[in-house]
Amino acid sequence: MEKFKFLETEIKDLYIIEPRLFRDDRGYFMESYNKEEFFKAGLTMDFVQDNESKSKKGVLRGLHFQTKHSQGKLVKVVSGEVFDVAVDLRKGSSTYGRWQGVTLSDENKKQFYIPKGFAHGFLVLSKEAIFTYKCTDYYAPKYDGGICWKDETIGVIWPLQSIEQIILSDKDKNQKTLKDQELPFSY
Repeated sequence: MEKFKFLETEIKDLYIIEPRLFRDDRGYFMESYNKEEFFKAGLTMDFVQDNESKSKKGVLRGLHFQTKHSQGKLVKVVSGEVFDVAVDLRKGSSTYGRWQGVTLSDENKKQFYIPKGFAHGFLVLSKEAIFTYKCTDYYAPKYDGGICWKDETIGVIWPLQSIEQIILSDKDKNQKTLKDQELPFSY
């Protein structure tokens, strides 16, 4: 019996993961991570840090990466709904500069695995959202990097229809475009 569906995206190494839910009149149970199952699917990463954030509607966090100590991330929403985005920054990749988005929510239970060498960000679509993620390396603020969330060369189509105001950190208001970056990632 499968515990997870590992859905490959059009961008190599980027996965949408659907855990199997066991529901009854009490509620539900699911495994959100199982090292053996992930390894069978070819996802052989080791996680060293778990993070959680709470944000209100319209908050856009990203598009972030670390130039050293690059992090792979397994992300999910515990409460609420977000539009989650990953951008391939691996020079030499046939999908360099392309993005993939997926709606993650407490209802659909989907997860998104974003490997090293990608930028990552999300937009909160619900009144608020609690977002969690497992990381393959530790946060290293000294190597923080980012790309402008509305970089036209990437062209992320953010679902802004129900968003009255985009709320950005000062850091995210001043991010450079992809073409203005020297990135250390390769494929």
